[in-house]
Amino acid sequence: MYSGFSGGRQRVGNVTQVNDPSTAWVKMQPHWELLEALQGGTFAIRKGHRKYLPQEPREQDLSYDVRLQRSVCSPFTTRIEKMLAGMLTRKPVRLDDVTDQIREQLFDVDLQGNDLQSWLFSTSRICLRYGHVGVLVDAPKAGDDGRPYWISYSPKDVLGWRYELTDGQQKLTQLRLFEKVLVPDGLYGEKQVEQVRVLTPGAFEIFQKDQKGDFRVVDEGTTSLSEIPFSVAYSNRIGLLESFPPLADIAELNLQHYQVQSDLGNQLHISAVPMLALFGFPQSAEEISAGPGEAFALPSDARAEYLEPAGNSYDAQFRRLAQIEAQINELGLAAVMGAKLVGETAEAKRIDRSQGDATMMQVAMQMQDMIDNCLRFHADYLQESQAGSSLVNRDFMGTRLEPQEIQALLQLYTAGTVTQETLLLQLEAGEVLGDEFDVQNELEATQAGGLMETPQPVPQQEVTMPEGEPEVTDELVG
Repeated sequence: MYSGFSGGRQRVGNVTQVNDPSTAWVKMQPHWELLEALQGGTFAIRKGHRKYLPQEPREQDLSYDVRLQRSVCSPFTTRIEKMLAGMLTRKPVRLDDVTDQIREQLFDVDLQGNDLQSWLFSTSRICLRYGHVGVLVDAPKAGDDGRPYWISYSPKDVLGWRYELTDGQQKLTQLRLFEKVLVPDGLYGEKQVEQVRVLTPGAFEIFQKDQKGDFRVVDEGTTSLSEIPFSVAYSNRIGLLESFPPLADIAELNLQHYQVQSDLGNQLHISAVPMLALFGFPQSAEEISAGPGEAFALPSDARAEYLEPAGNSYDAQFRRLAQIEAQINELGLAAVMGAKLVGETAEAKRIDRSQGDATMMQVAMQMQDMIDNCLRFHADYLQESQAGSSLVNRDFMGTRLEPQEIQALLQLYTAGTVTQETLLLQLEAGEVLGDEFDVQNELEATQAGGLMETPQPVPQQEVTMPEGEPEVTDELVG
């Protein structure tokens, strides 16, 4: 039995080579194919030919090829994946108690020019697409110049693993990661080489594929860490480094939408041109053609007319497309994204919103825990005692305060009911102060300037107004 691993045909059930995928990998792999094809858009779907667009019985190859080229796949799955990842990153990741050195290095967290925010967006997309994502905090060998950096791996690249229970926790004792690297080829060219990185606590080995197809050790060494610096975040966990794609159902509906749309488009294309029919015309007559510059004579008892379908069946197919789109919208956490195709009650919206928030909240917590672990590995490489922590955004929809709500908060502060810190925190959460505003820095600055005291309420005084003048109130103007 063999799997479709990109590194070659690999034997399943008898893992003897370093590049052989584990049984868990083989079980998960079939669920990735459609999602990866949809990620490639219409081009990748067309490349799959009859796998994603079946050929009808008695449909000629030429007709099928024409229909295939006319069929376009709508990017529902990819769009939802990007929107969900965008919810996590709509506000910057907050770092607490992180040293200046690590904070500066996180501006290029992967040595590819991506800061922590951009890196989190692409990494969370992998997590949502496959079901989980792994991150390796790597560093140059001892004696080499350089600093730690973070590398994201999809489940497709994690070939196998071993673990043991230590103090009630699952600790990795071996990890095999598949990679592709570019190496120089000749004077000016380059070629892609497949390799497998084998990690154990405190050590590593790198196997590269040679011209014969065998994997040979090309590098090995030790690390300064006593554990494998690999952290995982899940969006739909089954077990350790095992998951199921949470967007799999959406992907199936996306494929069905593509097939129905292909059928409808092909039928509309064929029926768009009426067919000329001749009644009472002798069958032995010569072939005739019709066009804007042509005319032909018919026997006295013959007639000619154009035939076209009534089109009643098209309405049913249009309704079917709308139904599929609605199902995709529902499964895509439409309540969180606020783009439902049908009306619903306010109570239903609140329920759906809470369910959607709970789903995305779990993903946000997983990504936050992963970043915290990576910060710890990063600090260990630099031999720093303080790693710090992170806070990933959990406010997935815009919640900007209304003017009347801002006015109410200012009235509470002016009356001495709440402190300045509470006021600033509420304004920050209400997206009034901006993403770059730092509450603690503002409190320290106002305290240093003697502006920290809570204002006392101003006593009301009766004022005798001249007759005919409007009454003056002390209400704040928003």
